Amino acid sequence: MRALVTGGSAGLGQALCDALLADGFQVVNLDCDPPKVISEAGYLYCDLSSREDVDKALDALTAQAGFDLVIFNAGISATGKFEDISTASHARIIAVNAEAPMVLCAALMKFGKINHGGNIGFVSSLSHFTGYPGAASYAASKDALAVYARAVRKTWQRKFNIKVTAIFPGPLKTDHAARHSPEGADAEKRMTPDEAALLILRDIKKGRAHSILGGAAKKLLFWGKLRLNR
Repeated sequence: MRALVTGGSAGLGQALCDALLADGFQVVNLDCDPPKVISEAGYLYCDLSSREDVDKALDALTAQAGFDLVIFNAGISATGKFEDISTASHARIIAVNAEAPMVLCAALMKFGKINHGGNIGFVSSLSHFTGYPGAASYAASKDALAVYARAVRKTWQRKFNIKVTAIFPGPLKTDHAARHSPEGADAEKRMTPDEAALLILRDIKKGRAHSILGGAAKKLLFWGKLRLNR
């Protein structure tokens, strides 16, 4: 079995790679940074904010055997007042979090590189349901990914028996979360990447449309839905 994980060099992506390797998968990690720890996952360089890099990565990926599981995990953010964040930063967030996974996924499907009966996971965010003050571009980009997953899910399952899961993690115990979480946020209440990875893979294997991580996240999702329906 073969798996592809974007952003697999640190945080949740690294935990996903480790869990997949432990489960017997051959894993390809697509990232702009080399892995922070020694890993048996194959590493393929790609700056997802660069369309040239994305196209080069696709040339390499489509020359390989197909994947049984693909998880579009890579994500970046910028926090602060919307008007104080540079236009270039907003554009890079949209490119990495939304455009790149859509382009990669569309091409892999076009060239038959996601095997029939396989699975695709899109790592969105709880901001899809609750909003994310101070990180509007991040929230918008992750919202786009959730909508994309919903749009393709039924068609791809019917035509190719490929199941699509939208993943909604809250803040985890990662360096990324520490940099971009609101001031005063309690990091001790956050789930570890290893815990999150196991829950995500469980839900993907079960073919669930959504993966909501932990009881606290589900409560936040419930209240977020109430607010959205007002």
